Amino acid sequence: MKALILVGGFGTRLRPLTLSVPKPLVDFANKPMIMHQIEALKAVGVTEVVLAINYQPEVMLNFLKDFEAKLGITITCSQETEPLGTAGPLALARDKLVDELGEPFFVLNSDVISEYPLKAMIEFHKSHGGEASIMVTKVDEPSKYGVVVMEESTGKVEKFVEKPKIFVGNKINAGIYLLNPSVLDKIELRPTSIEKEVFPKIASENKLFAMVLPGFWMDIGQPRDYITGLRLYLDSLRKNSSPKLASGSHIVGNVLVDESAKIGEGCLIGPDVAIGPGCVIESGVRLSRCTIMRGVRVKKHACISSSIIGWHSTVGQWARVENMTVLGEDVHVCDEIYSNGGVVLPHKEIKTSILKPEIVM
Repeated sequence: MKALILVGGFGTRLRPLTLSVPKPLVDFANKPMIMHQIEALKAVGVTEVVLAINYQPEVMLNFLKDFEAKLGITITCSQETEPLGTAGPLALARDKLVDELGEPFFVLNSDVISEYPLKAMIEFHKSHGGEASIMVTKVDEPSKYGVVVMEESTGKVEKFVEKPKIFVGNKINAGIYLLNPSVLDKIELRPTSIEKEVFPKIASENKLFAMVLPGFWMDIGQPRDYITGLRLYLDSLRKNSSPKLASGSHIVGNVLVDESAKIGEGCLIGPDVAIGPGCVIESGVRLSRCTIMRGVRVKKHACISSSIIGWHSTVGQWARVENMTVLGEDVHVCDEIYSNGGVVLPHKEIKTSILKPEIVM
């Protein structure tokens, strides 16, 4: 089986992290976002993953070469010279996606994190005999999204309603699809939307079916949703009694700590924290609802909450970092500094407090 991951463009909403690496390589729960998807695809028998990309393909490929051998899966790029939307890339990668057996292929949006029930999706796709299957997820505020209206019993999709003013349903497109190769005949090689142009056409022929995604779902393409996504992901590890979660008297709630990280005396860590490889957390530090990426040093008695600390940064003694602060790569926050929602570009030293959310160049 094959799969296409829609990687797309510049990842502007996750800057300053995406100034250092393309968005799919930004760490989430101690591994690059895209690895969560590639591992899930590999687990259901996908042998080739195509990345649809229009930005820094060589950086992506160089990075993923290491993983190709480890996972035993082929990873290639299909590069757009102009942004082609969400359907155009399928037409561009057509020759890479169709195999001689005419098997269906997966399409995933690279920002989506979930439990990826891909095996169940394959079964569902076989059972309904249609042309395309999409995953949908239930949301509390459907008016912010495009809603999928479907028959509850069969999953047959009737129509799509973009940002409905009145209630038509609470299920939205979750960005995970399983498509027969015949779908490619409906897509032209031009900038085009799979959600607005291709799926409505297939639905009008009664060949589009939706499966309700079990478990959690989050689009982690911006900092606030990234932090929420981490909580949901760690919750899911807890539900599945994962041995990856840390335990000990200094741990509160769900915490992920890389085995190479060092944690000092008297710290209190959690809930909803990920600490990456090679990090040093000195004594008396308090961490909650945050991601500490590879190679970060957090000095004594610092306090970090609801924030993302980028690779190889330093947070000084008695510093306080909170309220969706995002530090880019190699940022150094001096001792006793307060950051209230600062977004700091890479390679900066912060010597004065950031009292209200702002971008620090």
